[in-house]
Amino acid sequence: MGSVQVCDLKQHVGQPVVLKGWLYNRRGSGKLLFLQFRDGSGIVQCVVSKADVPEAVFETAKRIGIETSLVIHGKASEDKRSSLGVEIHVTDLTVIGESKDYPIQITEDVPNIDKLLDQRHLWVRSRIPHAILRVRSEVVQAIRDFYYNKGFVLFDAPMFTPASCEGTSTLFEVPYFESTAYLSQSGQLYGEAGALAFGKVVVFGPTFRAEKSKTRRHLTEFWMVEPEVAFLELDGVMDLAEEQMRYVISRALERCKEELKVLERNTATLEQISKPFPRVSYDDIQQLLQKLKAEYAASPDAELQKLSKDILKGGLGDDLGAADETAIGMHFQQCVMVHRYPRHVKAFYMKKDPANDKRALCVDVIAPEGVGEIIGGSQREDSLDELLAQIEHHKVPMESINWFVDLRRYGSVPHGGFGMGVERCVQWITGAQHVRETIPFPRTIYRLNP
Repeated sequence: MGSVQVCDLKQHVGQPVVLKGWLYNRRGSGKLLFLQFRDGSGIVQCVVSKADVPEAVFETAKRIGIETSLVIHGKASEDKRSSLGVEIHVTDLTVIGESKDYPIQITEDVPNIDKLLDQRHLWVRSRIPHAILRVRSEVVQAIRDFYYNKGFVLFDAPMFTPASCEGTSTLFEVPYFESTAYLSQSGQLYGEAGALAFGKVVVFGPTFRAEKSKTRRHLTEFWMVEPEVAFLELDGVMDLAEEQMRYVISRALERCKEELKVLERNTATLEQISKPFPRVSYDDIQQLLQKLKAEYAASPDAELQKLSKDILKGGLGDDLGAADETAIGMHFQQCVMVHRYPRHVKAFYMKKDPANDKRALCVDVIAPEGVGEIIGGSQREDSLDELLAQIEHHKVPMESINWFVDLRRYGSVPHGGFGMGVERCVQWITGAQHVRETIPFPRTIYRLNP
């Protein structure tokens, strides 16, 4: 008899089944044991009765440690009390690999996150990280399906690069034979080459930022999806970003119901994804933030008073900070598109606004609930002269980027795209407290292991 996965047990009610997996937890004593059994697809309760199994099997079930690997024979029976709707009445049990003194114990105490991250290779087996990473898997697949169905070509960018894309202060420098290379901050520049070859491409892979940040929204290694499209201007970039976000979030809500239940996620804000995203200029957002800063400062709520002190901390005309983005999310209670930031706070490749040369044709999508910026994009500068001027202004080494300038020398067209951090998207969907929970093995300023 072949084994059955836990997720398929409803189809086998009343039938004998074989399960292969691990002991997740155990309770009971005397003549009845209740084993929580997991196989990666789900968790099912397995009832071991002393009356139904040989004495040796019962003693084995009573003795084995958490995360011992097992083969269980039994009968699938309906159980309306369980979320799965099924339980297993065990007839036999075989130990495959015994586990003793498992270092992660199921407890209601407040977990020590650093200790759990030290055991991340084992912690991913537990219910909460397991649910978050299943949502991540669905988000990644939804992204791939979205672009595949829209006819985008997957265009892989290199991890070793000769130049900075997002500023030299966050580059990881790597010895590269007789020269120096850098870990990629973004695949966007290469995506532009792809767009002018294929019309519309998507770059999808890991990126690296040497940001000395301790916030709950930053990793040094994370995954980005970066579509790039020829003949796409700023309004089209915003349309594509909104369409992608709507598809990905809706898909997660549809296919990750059980995981979101495990995470006790209130999905009310996520369900606002069906509404059009407000599109607000940077100048209007600055006015709104001044108003919110005054309102929060006068509020009796201590948390709002604290937040007010950090709103517009960088000053008017600067890039938005974490507190600014939090306040924007609280005000709108849905994703917001902030467009046309000052050019001096944005990257060299962003096209200037023809209506105001101090503004860039760019957009950030800000998610609510404290997640902040989840997408950053722009129309790209397609003028050779303007791009050369910006490269000089930003002091980008010409020898490392001359190939990129060629894209303006040979058949330049208006084009645009954006990048979305997968981890921040998953953080918002799952309600995870820290972005480090949304990737199997997080890398931060303080963590390189396991």
